[in-house]
Amino acid sequence: MTASKYPQVAAKLNEIQKWAREGLTESQIAKNLGISRSTFNEYKRLHPELAKALDQGRELCIVELENALYKRAVGFEYEEVKTYVKFEDGKEVKYQERTRKLCPPHVGACALLLKNKDRDGNNGQGWSDDPMKRDLDKAWFELRKELELNKSW
Repeated sequence: MTASKYPQVAAKLNEIQKWAREGLTESQIAKNLGISRSTFNEYKRLHPELAKALDQGRELCIVELENALYKRAVGFEYEEVKTYVKFEDGKEVKYQERTRKLCPPHVGACALLLKNKDRDGNNGQGWSDDPMKRDLDKAWFELRKELELNKSW
């Protein structure tokens, strides 16, 4: 029977969290650790600290992506810097040109955020590609909940 490689994996929990934050798949993380995917899954099952490191890394990734999507949805200003080199009197002279630019709000990013963050809406209308399906799903959920409460075994 071979010795477990988990001690080497446990020593890299911070690195595993970083890899998850950077968007690596579990297969890629297992490869980076030098173990098979099945061994990685077994370690996740047996060692909650590994699963927790993965979850925390993914949560940070999701927060960063949501922030970037929000920024794109509402638009933002940024500064563009161009550097030019000219020769004057036989000497190299560098010039920098700074320009303030506007990245306008993006309609697609707005729609995606509203569909995912405001499904029900403040006024009951909400944002959805298919509002009728959303309402039917909500009614179906309520019916199933009522049936579970009224079950008598």
